[in-house]
Amino acid sequence: MKDHHFKHLSHLGWASCFQSQLKNIDDNSLIPARVTGVRRNSFFINDGKGERTTTLSGKLQHECGSTYPVVGDWVMTRQTVITRILSRKNTLTRGASGMRSRKSGEGREQIIAANLDSVFIVTGLDRDFNLRRIERYLTLVYNCGLNPVIILTKADLHQAPEHFVNQVETIAFGVPVHLVSALDNSGLSDLTPYLGHGRTCVMAGSSGTGKSTLINRLYGKTVQATGEVSAHVGKGTHTTTSRDLILMPQGGMIIDNPGIREISFWDIDQGVESTFPEIETLGDECRFSDCTHTHEPGCRVLTAVQDGELTEARLENYRKMKRELEYISSRRNKSADRVEKERWKEVTMKIKSISAKKPF
Repeated sequence: MKDHHFKHLSHLGWASCFQSQLKNIDDNSLIPARVTGVRRNSFFINDGKGERTTTLSGKLQHECGSTYPVVGDWVMTRQTVITRILSRKNTLTRGASGMRSRKSGEGREQIIAANLDSVFIVTGLDRDFNLRRIERYLTLVYNCGLNPVIILTKADLHQAPEHFVNQVETIAFGVPVHLVSALDNSGLSDLTPYLGHGRTCVMAGSSGTGKSTLINRLYGKTVQATGEVSAHVGKGTHTTTSRDLILMPQGGMIIDNPGIREISFWDIDQGVESTFPEIETLGDECRFSDCTHTHEPGCRVLTAVQDGELTEARLENYRKMKRELEYISSRRNKSADRVEKERWKEVTMKIKSISAKKPF
């Protein structure tokens, strides 16, 4: 498969990391395509020439287990059948809704989208605005090794909305923060650089924050259904029920996403450290290297709270997420240990069985 055969895929985000995976594929009847939508028993794909509906091959269904294609995936197809999922460069992943309330079990992974360049954390300047929730979204995105962009919608609800930008910048160090209004299109042009040729963004935020309305304004016409805005709370109704990759006139793509009610973690990378860098830095000055920043003498973090350098609410959110990720990590380690013990138990039983059959 020659590189020039796939130049028509560049506007869909085709890159060398996907091209290199084709070197061992000799079947010329297979062509790459990007997943643009997922439904119960079918998948929408785009091969650069147009969109069509496909299903999984029987072999791939057996091999996939629970890891089915998601929006943003690159797959190999033969006519209307997906035969292979190419390795992803990244994913936006969370714990499936409700996993934190389970008393048993390890929970389930939910991959929201794959092969992304930016994650738009969308927050409305109405009752949805919550700094602690934004910190949680940032941790989720950083855990996945992705680049967050914070978009504050419904700026038209306030006479001086810049105040909210200042608040967010105090807890989102180095993260771009954009103030937009779908009512008069202010701030929309600032989002154009994220939608350049072949770039992919995904929306993340609560229901009713104006994600679909924002997409419509950026596109220039209605491509996503929107609900009426409540005059009482200034909040839109939930309308997006599926994830779809939308090709934008700016040259890039946006993946709309249903509102997220529960921001549960799955990946456990350096998300907390990236979201709360000042607490990590202050922690290096604590008297004890294993300081929990709760009661220990000589805790530099607690001193910062007392001196007004750090708010108690931000510190408590840091502690909460730190505990949660440590719990997830410990459960994973226990699961790995259990698998290893069961494997050696099986090996031991086989050895005993073989020994019992040997004549004396």
